Amino acid sequence: EYMGTPHSHSMKALILVGGFGTRLRPLTFSMPKPTVPFANKAIVMHQIEALAAIGVTEVVLAVNYQPEKMMEALAEYEAKLGIRISTSLEPYPLGTAGPLKLAESLLRDGDPFFVLNSDVICNFPFAAMLEFHRSHGREGTIAVTKVDDPSKYGVVVSREGGQIDRFVEKPTTFVGDRINAGLYILSPGVLDRIRPDTPTSIEKEVFPFMAADGQLFSIDLPGYWMDIGQPPDYLKGQTMFLAAAADAALATGPNITGKVLIHPTAVVSPDAVIGPDVVIGPDCVVEAGARISRSALFARSRVRAHALVRGTIIGWASSIGRWARVDSGTVLGEDVHVGDEVYVNGASVCPNKSIKDNIPAPTIVM
Repeated sequence: EYMGTPHSHSMKALILVGGFGTRLRPLTFSMPKPTVPFANKAIVMHQIEALAAIGVTEVVLAVNYQPEKMMEALAEYEAKLGIRISTSLEPYPLGTAGPLKLAESLLRDGDPFFVLNSDVICNFPFAAMLEFHRSHGREGTIAVTKVDDPSKYGVVVSREGGQIDRFVEKPTTFVGDRINAGLYILSPGVLDRIRPDTPTSIEKEVFPFMAADGQLFSIDLPGYWMDIGQPPDYLKGQTMFLAAAADAALATGPNITGKVLIHPTAVVSPDAVIGPDVVIGPDCVVEAGARISRSALFARSRVRAHALVRGTIIGWASSIGRWARVDSGTVLGEDVHVGDEVYVNGASVCPNKSIKDNIPAPTIVM
């Protein structure tokens, strides 16, 4: 089989997007999960930019619903990055391995390809992964990350040098503290291990067999890692992202504490106190005396005078009234308006709602 030189043709990546992003509702009622902003950039763009930077020229998004809205959003990035972005539409959900088989004709050009879980945010050390994958010469490389409590996860047990020995699902005794980080490099031979048209889990039905054959290696992910697929983890991931961000990109000023990212088009009163761990999106307005910490404001949202916003995600074009208090775990969908002096504690509010009465305990507002 003709393998060619390493860069004789385009490097490709498959991003597993899957379904509607129910875990990130109510934000995903307005747009598909990969295009929801994270640190003022579509979630998936963090991945695509890092892929483009190491020479990937084609990215395929594996989806199981019709993604016109998403493709419109991604068309501008294609032009900007000079990279081809296409979708592979599953006729029905195919798990985490099925989509690879579906995109087989595209991925089978002899070169290794990247596979990513679309909810993962980290430093994306793709160049190091690729170098390691080429150095061991086997079928697969998995990035792994260290966690404090491995019992909640599937643990990856590797030997010296990275060869994966086995996977232990939710271990009751300590076997290791490295978990699958959802970033892989696979050689095309892996595609022979996947049945066509069958929902298949790459973690449970492909990787263990590759490991048993000595064909799977792990590489430690340096730095932070977070699966931001649900709101509390989204904000944890935002804190980690800001901690790792270059100071030059962050806001400074007497009213800013800690790490804060403010879009250049946002208007923030010098009398508003912002931070730590806040992202303010395009065309947002924050009025005098407002206090915001550990929160994300999406485009065109407004926090009025003297409002307190903590641990909250404020969706597009939403507003928080004067002297209102919006507290930890609150997620407001698009076009939600919290009245003056209203207290909202941990509510998840669907789009196009007005909140005129206090919500003292976590609830879902349809």
